[in-house]
Amino acid sequence: MIDNFRIYMYTPPISFAFTTPSESLFYTHLLNISSNPFFTQNPNEANLFFIPFPPDLSPRKISRLVRDLRVNSPFWNRSLGADHFYLSRGGIGFASDRNILELKKNAVQISCFPATPGNFIPHKDITLPPLTTSNHPREPLNNKTSSPTFLGFTKKLGQSSFIKELEGDPEFLIVDVDDDASEFDLGEIIASSKFCLFLYGTGGDVSWLGEALRLGCVPVLISDRPIQDLPLMDVLKWSEIAVFVGTSGGGIGELKGLLGGIGGERYDRMRGLGVTAAQHFVWNDSPQPFDAFHMVMYQLWLRRHVIRYARREEWV
Repeated sequence: MIDNFRIYMYTPPISFAFTTPSESLFYTHLLNISSNPFFTQNPNEANLFFIPFPPDLSPRKISRLVRDLRVNSPFWNRSLGADHFYLSRGGIGFASDRNILELKKNAVQISCFPATPGNFIPHKDITLPPLTTSNHPREPLNNKTSSPTFLGFTKKLGQSSFIKELEGDPEFLIVDVDDDASEFDLGEIIASSKFCLFLYGTGGDVSWLGEALRLGCVPVLISDRPIQDLPLMDVLKWSEIAVFVGTSGGGIGELKGLLGGIGGERYDRMRGLGVTAAQHFVWNDSPQPFDAFHMVMYQLWLRRHVIRYARREEWV
């Protein structure tokens, strides 16, 4: 991939910066020519084209940006934007404007996880692995020295009937995100739990997904709909490292029965694969093989084969 995958970046309309950590790091690594082996200044060598624009750019200006590419660049028209990609935290919604519609339907969108509902197209779009802000050691916990203290752990973020039901069960530990517990203590709690529960799509905090994997806590993703925007969907077999649970059914009793039935070799395999997968969630100051930046680039590399149309003058 490193030897034959090249990206050309259009000149940004203005100087700008991204506000979220994962977006900022990804964009910084793309701009750093000295450490980015995928960058090329020759568009004829490029497999994909990056369209940089500020995160707060209005739909009208985005439309104008795409229109200018259509008029002034031969590369957009040959694939209708299918070999282009852009970075947008919440993603771009569908619109009647032709330029935005082509950008949305054809170009690869890279957004933050979780993606805004309705703004993610699973067969082509990508989400960035969330940045772990933990300060405790990064060595993988390959073996837990004792049995987990809790069946499940989750962070409390707001109020929900599900959280209230969990709080009444001694097998689950709920920690308020506003507590003064140190990062080290939080890491100890995660490592001492068999499962880590994530409320997807209900305002829950999913930013510590990679940290849960690294500390050997098997993620349980609880959602009322299919989850199609998980990070690294082309890299990881999520069904082998996480448990997926719907919100309808028998409530906490059914959840405990499901989790209690995952043990022995099956649990050890899930936890071990999760610890191994955690390396792909690491954002390094300088990109390293198999880290988050390279895994996103790998997903882009998988999308490099697109149909390109001949220009009209080439038809004769």
